Amino acid sequence: MGNRINTMAQDTCYHGNAGIASAFAALGDRKLKPGGVLALVLPLSVASGLSWQRFRQLLATDYTDLTVLSLVANGREMSFSSDTGMAECLVIARKRGKKAPSPLAGEKPAPDSIRDWGEGEAPAQRSTFISLHRRPQGFAHASAIAKGITGCAAVRQIEDGPYDGTPLMIGDGPGGQIGNLLTVPNDGDGANWGAVRLLDYALAQTAYALAHSRLWLPGQPAALELKTAPLGGAGKLGLVHRDITGPPPRGPFTKTTPSPTATYPALWNHSAANETRMVCIPDSQLVVRQGMEAKAADVWATASRAHINSEYTFGSQPLAVAFTEQASAGGSAWPNVIFDDGQFAVAFAVWSNSTLGLLSYWWHANRQQSSKARMTIRSAETLPVLDLRALSDAQLHAAQAIFDEFRQLDLKPAYLADIDANRALLDRRVICDLLGFDEATCDAVRRLAAKRCAEPSVHGGKKRPANAG
Repeated sequence: MGNRINTMAQDTCYHGNAGIASAFAALGDRKLKPGGVLALVLPLSVASGLSWQRFRQLLATDYTDLTVLSLVANGREMSFSSDTGMAECLVIARKRGKKAPSPLAGEKPAPDSIRDWGEGEAPAQRSTFISLHRRPQGFAHASAIAKGITGCAAVRQIEDGPYDGTPLMIGDGPGGQIGNLLTVPNDGDGANWGAVRLLDYALAQTAYALAHSRLWLPGQPAALELKTAPLGGAGKLGLVHRDITGPPPRGPFTKTTPSPTATYPALWNHSAANETRMVCIPDSQLVVRQGMEAKAADVWATASRAHINSEYTFGSQPLAVAFTEQASAGGSAWPNVIFDDGQFAVAFAVWSNSTLGLLSYWWHANRQQSSKARMTIRSAETLPVLDLRALSDAQLHAAQAIFDEFRQLDLKPAYLADIDANRALLDRRVICDLLGFDEATCDAVRRLAAKRCAEPSVHGGKKRPANAG
């Protein structure tokens, strides 16, 4: 069956890593005539990553009237289905074409007139994203939501600045808001859909601006310039862990217990006790397999001091990026990020663990699970980060000073970043000392931290400590 589906799905949007849902999407597109409407409930992973990129690209080029609905809540309320237990979205789009001429007066339309649709209709320039506070409670509720959506005359755009989306209302009472709407420019390349499962669309607007080298914070009337770039431009990502320790002949190493004198140390797994500070201790060591010494040397050349978090649980983990004192291999939880300039690695760690770095990571990652975001190595290549190549020598020295200050300072889990005194200090150092902005900008960043920590996809329903304020 696997071989059969691979043969049938050639030249479609199907991708094996996306699972069987990707095959249903490809089948739906194949069976749909021009002018027909595609409506699919899909895993929220459709919004990010390379395995779904061809589907997003297909919708951007061959469809119009794209609307994506997602659910903000946690638990069972993350899904439209009754039994999946994972975050889902409802994707609705119309296959574009040119409608057949209307029949003359008194003339009956041909039964198969839909076949006369052509390619004259241009793709839509924008798509609509809708975040609902909870899933519809029945047909009447769903009908009211649909009428509320179609009744919105003007919807705020993601480029408008951090003013939130357009409220989606049922009735005029104080509890009438059931969600928000936002329109986003279509990207023919199939870029990630960051504007899903959001309580406050001001975060989407700030993250979008940040990805386009503008710092536009809630409460600020205009954007500031801040150069950003894809991570793959300033550095490069290391290897998948299977290329390091996979069964021979793929992996040249065997992973074993750590040693303070290890020749080939590795930062492999998540450990709460080892991740409270930016500088982490390698938790494993690698042993070269006999007869694979040459391949081991090539693999070890990808070792680095900077490691990105591939499975970030905001409710328990503080770090988006970890740093090791010596070059270490990156495991399944901590892939390597390699820079030609060692100063870039330091600046990258400082930026990534500040509020702006956390926002960018959260915006770009797959948020299918409560309070957990995933990011593959390939996806991390397009992660928007501070353009390290644009930093002056003075700024790189400032980044080193900030890093040295935070070597011994503990950080709270990311869902408490808004009340973490050390995270607030890190924001102040990054915003004022590294980037040169004023105190008002720093205050706006701290407001942004509070907004992000209020997102259900960040706290996952986890209760805040009693002294959290």
